[in-house]
Amino acid sequence: MKKSMLNPRFKNHLCLLGGLLISLSTLAQTKSLRGTVKDLSNLPIPGVSVVVKGTTQGTITGMDGSFVLEGDINNEAILVFSFIGLETKEIPVGDQTQFNVTMQDEVMGINEVVVVGYGTQKKKDITGSVALVDAEELESRPNTQLGSLIQGRAAGVRVASSSGKPSQGLSIRVRGTNSITAGSEPLYVIDGIPTSDTRSINPADVETLTVLKDASSAAIYGAQGANGVVLITTKQGKEGKPKVTLDAYTGFSEVWKTLEVLNGEQYRDLMTEMGQSTDWNRYNKNTDWQNEVFRRGVSQNYQLSLSGKTGGTTYYVSGGWVQQAGAVRSSEMDRANFKINLDQEVNNWLSIGTRIAYTKYRDVDVNDGSAVNNGGVLIGAINTPSVIGIYNEDGTFTSNPFQNWENPVASTDGSDREYKSERFLGNMYLKVKFLKDFSFKSNFGVDYSNGIYDYFLDPYRTSYGIAKQGKATNNTDRTSYWMAENTLSYNKKIGNHTIEALAGSVVQKFLWESAYITTENFASDGVTTTNGGSIIASAGNNKSEKSNASYISRLNYAFADKYLLTANFRADASSVFGKDNRWGYFPSFSAGWRISHESFMNDLSFLNDLKVRAGWGIVGNDQISNYAYYGTVGSNNYPIGTLMPGTYPNAMDNNALKWEESEQTNIGLDISVLNGRVQFIADAYRRITRDLLLDAPLPTSTGFTSALQNIGNLENKGLEFSLNTTNIDKEVKWNTTFNISFNSNEVTNLVVESLPMGNIANRGEAILLEEGQSLGTLYGYIWGGVDPATGNAYYVDKNGESTFTPDADDRTIIGNANPDFFYGLNNSVSYKGIGLTVFLEGSYGNDMLNATRIDSEGMTDPKNQLLTVNNRWRKEGDVADIPKASWANTDNSRISTRFVEDASYIRLKTVTLSYDLPKSLLSKINLSNVRVYATGENLLTFTDYSGFDPEVNAFGGSNTMQGIDYGTYPQTRNLIFGLNVTF
Repeated sequence: MKKSMLNPRFKNHLCLLGGLLISLSTLAQTKSLRGTVKDLSNLPIPGVSVVVKGTTQGTITGMDGSFVLEGDINNEAILVFSFIGLETKEIPVGDQTQFNVTMQDEVMGINEVVVVGYGTQKKKDITGSVALVDAEELESRPNTQLGSLIQGRAAGVRVASSSGKPSQGLSIRVRGTNSITAGSEPLYVIDGIPTSDTRSINPADVETLTVLKDASSAAIYGAQGANGVVLITTKQGKEGKPKVTLDAYTGFSEVWKTLEVLNGEQYRDLMTEMGQSTDWNRYNKNTDWQNEVFRRGVSQNYQLSLSGKTGGTTYYVSGGWVQQAGAVRSSEMDRANFKINLDQEVNNWLSIGTRIAYTKYRDVDVNDGSAVNNGGVLIGAINTPSVIGIYNEDGTFTSNPFQNWENPVASTDGSDREYKSERFLGNMYLKVKFLKDFSFKSNFGVDYSNGIYDYFLDPYRTSYGIAKQGKATNNTDRTSYWMAENTLSYNKKIGNHTIEALAGSVVQKFLWESAYITTENFASDGVTTTNGGSIIASAGNNKSEKSNASYISRLNYAFADKYLLTANFRADASSVFGKDNRWGYFPSFSAGWRISHESFMNDLSFLNDLKVRAGWGIVGNDQISNYAYYGTVGSNNYPIGTLMPGTYPNAMDNNALKWEESEQTNIGLDISVLNGRVQFIADAYRRITRDLLLDAPLPTSTGFTSALQNIGNLENKGLEFSLNTTNIDKEVKWNTTFNISFNSNEVTNLVVESLPMGNIANRGEAILLEEGQSLGTLYGYIWGGVDPATGNAYYVDKNGESTFTPDADDRTIIGNANPDFFYGLNNSVSYKGIGLTVFLEGSYGNDMLNATRIDSEGMTDPKNQLLTVNNRWRKEGDVADIPKASWANTDNSRISTRFVEDASYIRLKTVTLSYDLPKSLLSKINLSNVRVYATGENLLTFTDYSGFDPEVNAFGGSNTMQGIDYGTYPQTRNLIFGLNVTF
């Protein structure tokens, strides 16, 4: 035998290489895959996309439903079959080469993936009460406010635009107001980072909004979930070519209503009637102050983004700038945003990612909700006499001829005031998959902001500036927050059983710092910073911190896709409570039954989904001041020979202070029929909040007047209905969404008998907190009318008798700021690239105390008045609705039913007309999409309310001070022209 010439080691290498080549040839070899695609009626479906998942290899089915796909396709590949209106199917290739595929209609919305706390779920599997505002709805309306994305879109979620100024944030209430003094805003979670500040968030970056409304869905957030949770997911890249999108619009705004006031001659007559005399020849102007204060606002918005997915890298990068000049003189806002979302699949078991957002924000505010003598701009526009001009001959601002009140232009233009802030919001996560069914996720997030407010009033131009010889204020504030989350997830499907479990821990730390200084007595207006003043009027500095530690867990179980169960449990410790009650425990349970999947429902072919839901849970609220349980001290200077610093007891210890606890029960029904073209959701709920936190009176023997205590209970109960319909789905497409919500609010237990609160227009309290009544209960006298003999107002006392001088205890409930119901209706129609969206929103049954009229129909001082006072009582025997003019007599203008009005309204919130340029034209210039549009906001408002706007509230998002209009900046009518281009 002939001996081999090959080295044995070399032969081994050849064998190994050969084996490897053989192995690779079996994994990646040219294959010819064939098959047919049919529907449930066994009819072929042409035009179905057949693609090898994760690649660009693919084809489409022919007229007979058949396809042939050839190429380097390994056995582990997956074929993806997709077609508009049909459920996408994924089939492993394996050893087979022939595929006979049956596709069925996709039930719209049922398989939609919804973001929930610390995870996602398919909409069909959700057992709690959850509202979703998706990308399509968000893109139908250009806006600069995050809250505007939700307004009127979700049942049970009321977005109150308490003011129309550009710098004003929106107040959101989920299923009513849930506390007296603790916060009632929902928790906002942006890409996993909890926050309370949404003003600097760029709406253009938002992909979806999910609102967790009931306790069974929000309990996973425990101590922070009592007021509901708004989960905000920002945009990510999608498979395919990189996409560049440019959005740009410009807009114009103006107030939709002005109020008629007395002209110069009528004002002179009124002042003469009230016994005021002056040389009227000096005051012969005819200034329209509303015309001077209100202006045409201008806005512009530019957003540019790049997104895509390449291999295992998903990216979204955006930058933008928005600027608004408001419809009230000097009001401004501008914001610059930068955003990076990046996800990287390192391998099949490890992925990492980050979400980074940077915002630079600036605004100039205007003083609204205040009387003219306190610099209120809107009240000033009504109450400043038209007989004076804007400026005196020496260039200073004019003031009322009888009292030294600045005119409203002095309030807008007489001072420099600017707020600037920078914010960094970001997180980084790592996710590890192991043991097939387990995954571990670690997430670390930060939220850092730094703000500076500068104010300067020169010593020359205004009466107040002259009196103070100039005034400057500098205020800095810094907030920092960090959180660390670690969660372990388990997902397993065994036959008909599907199990999803989650457990983990969360640690959070907050820090607030602020410092301010105010100086006066400036030599000139050349130096506007506080060092230019020679007198330090006030200065201060404070810091506070808060920390939370939590343990979370959740179990989702489904059997046969029709019996559903969810259980959550969270334990929270918060530093704002004493050691006796620092930990709170928040469980929840919910269940669902998909009746449509039962065999006895098979004959109902029109019914796609029918699910009943029931849930119960407890959530907490720790949104109170830091160190609330501590016995704090105050500081003062005491005259002991000379002024000596000292301290005094300011608040008493309360280690028993505990969580506000909300227990909520929810029953729901989800129905989908006609292949998902009609979807109906109904919910009924009851929420009881116990151990309400209130700064309540103490016996004088304690040495303190009041202390924060757990003193009562509050109940919200209501009904919610949502209806989504696809009315036409052909060449013309027409979709409608409608929701309506009913909520009843009642204080069911209160340790104190009653608490009047909120002094308005120097006429006393306007709000009553009382057991058996709702928050926002208006309080005052019963208006009787005008006595024809004397011209004085009379009222109805507690005995039902008329009186000119009622006592304080004759006050009673005179209105309710809470609506009986509120609603939203949206219609979207499209045809050959033309789109029309019409959105209406409104409320019914809510009362408003028009406190603007108290100052403007009171006729007690030299303020100008509304034109309605021309119908006042003037002589004996006159029958009038408005009492006589009476200097310094406030008895004729008490807070009463006279000034309470029905503030129900229906508003044409948005109308958008758009046009998408034809694809055939765009392909020639390498563009994917070009859309031009025009949007009108607040075009029409139907209301009986006589004030500037029925949607405002002088006290913003206050829990108790609701339904009061006192010269509040109104909503504006806006017209926007925009362009959207995708490359």
